[in-house]
Amino acid sequence: MPAIVVGCMRLADKSVSEMQSFLHTALEQGAYFFDHADIYGGGQSETIFGEAMAKDSSIKREELFLQSKCGIRQGYFDFSKEHILTSVDGILKRLQTDYLDALLLHRPDALVEPEEVAEAFEDLYNKGKVRYFGVSNHKPMQIELLKRYVKQPLIINQLQFSLPVSNMVANGLEVNMTSDGAFERDGSVLDYSRLHDMTIQAWSPFQMPNWQGCFIDSEKYPQLNQVLQELGEQYGVSKTCIATAWILRHPAGMQVVTGTASEKRLAEIIEAEKVQLTRQEWYRLFLAAGHILP
Repeated sequence: MPAIVVGCMRLADKSVSEMQSFLHTALEQGAYFFDHADIYGGGQSETIFGEAMAKDSSIKREELFLQSKCGIRQGYFDFSKEHILTSVDGILKRLQTDYLDALLLHRPDALVEPEEVAEAFEDLYNKGKVRYFGVSNHKPMQIELLKRYVKQPLIINQLQFSLPVSNMVANGLEVNMTSDGAFERDGSVLDYSRLHDMTIQAWSPFQMPNWQGCFIDSEKYPQLNQVLQELGEQYGVSKTCIATAWILRHPAGMQVVTGTASEKRLAEIIEAEKVQLTRQEWYRLFLAAGHILP
């Protein structure tokens, strides 16, 4: 799998021709993994993507890895068998494809009945509608509950992760401390993922805490941007590229979900696959983002 996952959340406003151009920009640089969700643009992101793919004979379905997510409804979450099956049929129709390469459960449903999820996954797998399965924003024990019933391996977990938003790393460093970073918020999901061969897909990789916006060029992170600038000049790439390379440097083998509608920025992110930060550079960025070492 490529290290870069092309997130399609912000693509709903593109025309078919603009979407085709965006797709070619990604594919020409080896980024063939595309992430959708049935709620992105109210389904419009999938619709435009499907039309662009269907109307361009040079784009081959078998050369793409298409992933989508379901489970979020207006005002509540729904992992019922009926909703999962209905959602996938809608996704396939909008994307104009017979199958998804991967389906993720989008947000934990407090009323989940794992037996129903298992039945839905079994139906989708046996009918060839979904090849692989995973989750998004789930803690280890929630995953273990699903795994007790689901036959198919759960191979992916999408989690928010960026230089400033990296508690899953900080709490592994600030062990036995009373600092903020020592607080366990996710059930050691990073170590769990490595132990159970689950790939973490980092969403919002340039987001500040509490949804304050992008930290690239933000006055709220002057030290971090200074280090990003210095390393960017050293490697001959952008600050966005270095911030992406920081995530890819972690030995967990994470993927980065892009989330941009800009072809230029997409190219900068993909370029991070060619940058291998040193251990010292990785920690320097971590500290510049406001974290501490014991």
